Amino acid sequence: MSLHDVEVGVKRVVAAFQRRPEVAVHADSPAVSRWESGTRVVTRSGDALSVATDMPKELGGSGDQVTPGWLLRAGFASCAATSITLAAASEGVKLTALEVHVCSRSDARGLLGMSEPNGEPVYAGMFDVEMRVTIAADGSSPLALEGLVTRCLSHSPVPCTLTTATPFALHIAVTSE
Repeated sequence: MSLHDVEVGVKRVVAAFQRRPEVAVHADSPAVSRWESGTRVVTRSGDALSVATDMPKELGGSGDQVTPGWLLRAGFASCAATSITLAAASEGVKLTALEVHVCSRSDARGLLGMSEPNGEPVYAGMFDVEMRVTIAADGSSPLALEGLVTRCLSHSPVPCTLTTATPFALHIAVTSE
């Protein structure tokens, strides 16, 4: 699909949502993860796509799949790149290159439920998350491209979810299996 096709599609959807904003609100397809063995988990979408994750050998995994943390960074980077592409196409910006690099640091002790020497639990989440965007486009100034990227991140779903306090509900069902 060309950027022109993306531009046409975005404009068509924007026009439809302007006429009927209620159709834009929808339930996202669920991600359903099922433990297979060891630390391998397979996650499926509602339309039968799947991805396997596993932990490194040091934590008892096979090391032959991506980790859930990498998948989160991949979703962050991919969603940002997609949002930038959609906006560039709808604004007539002729992208020639786009790469989004997301990295982070984390402390594996948190994953294992360990505590600091003072008894405080070690934070299990990522910290120092950093995104680097490399972008080029024919006929666009560096300032215009920086503005495009900044605007896009304010409405890119995964970055928005991860950088703001999003309500979270937990429901647990214990079975006899």
